[in-house]
Amino acid sequence: MSSALSINPTTGKKIAEYKRINADTAKATIAAAGQAFQQWKKTTFAERAAFMHNLAEILENNKAEYAKLITAEMGKTLAQAIKEVEKCALVCNYYADKAEALLANEIVATEASKSYVTFQPLGVVLAVMPWNFPFYQVIRFAAPAIMAGNTGVLKHASNVQGCAFALEDAFAKAGFPGGVFTNLNIASDGIKDIIEDKNIVAITLTGSDPAGRAVASVAGQNLKKTVMELGGSDAYIILDDADIDMAAEMATLGRLQNNGQTCIAAKRFVVLDAVYDAFLEAFTTKMKAAKMGDPMDAATYYGPMARVDLRDELHEQVQQTIKQGGRLILGGEIPEGDGSFYPATILADLQPGMVGFDEELFGPVASVIRAKNEQEAIELANHSQFGLGSGVITRNKERGEKVALQLEAGNSFVNKLVASDPRLPFGGIKNSGYGRELSGYGIKEFVNTKSIWID
Repeated sequence: MSSALSINPTTGKKIAEYKRINADTAKATIAAAGQAFQQWKKTTFAERAAFMHNLAEILENNKAEYAKLITAEMGKTLAQAIKEVEKCALVCNYYADKAEALLANEIVATEASKSYVTFQPLGVVLAVMPWNFPFYQVIRFAAPAIMAGNTGVLKHASNVQGCAFALEDAFAKAGFPGGVFTNLNIASDGIKDIIEDKNIVAITLTGSDPAGRAVASVAGQNLKKTVMELGGSDAYIILDDADIDMAAEMATLGRLQNNGQTCIAAKRFVVLDAVYDAFLEAFTTKMKAAKMGDPMDAATYYGPMARVDLRDELHEQVQQTIKQGGRLILGGEIPEGDGSFYPATILADLQPGMVGFDEELFGPVASVIRAKNEQEAIELANHSQFGLGSGVITRNKERGEKVALQLEAGNSFVNKLVASDPRLPFGGIKNSGYGRELSGYGIKEFVNTKSIWID
């Protein structure tokens, strides 16, 4: 039986090895989740909320321990890992407090004596989750799905199984009945059989475009609901009235947070010609000053990428972009030593057709693009297969809003980096996926929206 290896990306050394479960055990685990659903769906919102508040408290009280595990397994800075766990607690509390109101019956006036829409849970939801936010991505699915009355099984990324089992343990300690939330330590080649299992009613996936297509294809053949949050190559337009120092500061944080490994990270910077050179100079200065190093060290701005193979793939994209005419301003060389580090890198003068423009660069590499004017900037931002997040930096909020409304993405922020918030729906268009997570829209993805008519 194979194992999932947890490798510290800072040192390259093995942390732990987790034996995979076999197909029969996976099937039995999913069946248990199906049995648990039969009782869980009958619980009241108040009963579910009590468990969810317990989970939030456990996450908050143990955030230092959980954060160290996150940092050890995937390499983000300890400070960012702590914030991730804190955000998990926030989402748990949000849905514990709001789920009942978000799923309240909606009265509809008809000729019936009574007619309304009600929202009922579906069953067991399979979550296929990535390694870049190993706690938050899981909670973002689990809190609304479970508060709606569903049960969940998790297929987490192989390199963060320590986080997966820690979450399963946290749910148990919070008092959730067995089978309401379960971790399935299976290999990716076992996902097809799980999707086809009669107990699985829906699938949510956060990951790459190819992974999303593969899972959605099997789910579609089995007529099962899916929500897909896939890759992104978010464009941020720097208008000619922008505060250049602020824009460079935001760009640096946007490109290096989570070591550059965020679907909604700022990746392409479309800069108006009038301020292009000034922005590039300021951006280069700040990126160069950002310290790469041990993510456990408080002085570190960004740590290693999650795996060596991912680092090497990113480097190949950088090299291809340079060959296509992209100008290397900073970085672009694999450092010597242990771990999967890659330096802050800036590629300038990019155009459509170049790898750094067209593809997602999932690491600390920024693409800078020159635009003649505002309209061309919008066209260049929208010239993408992706549509997850986008942004505008300007001193004129009304102008920023006007531009944001023209950007083809599920999220458009003005003078702020795109971030998910439990109060707002989160998701993408184009090859960035479909469906929404969070807010009332997210909790309604995995329910039966049912019409009731009483004559």
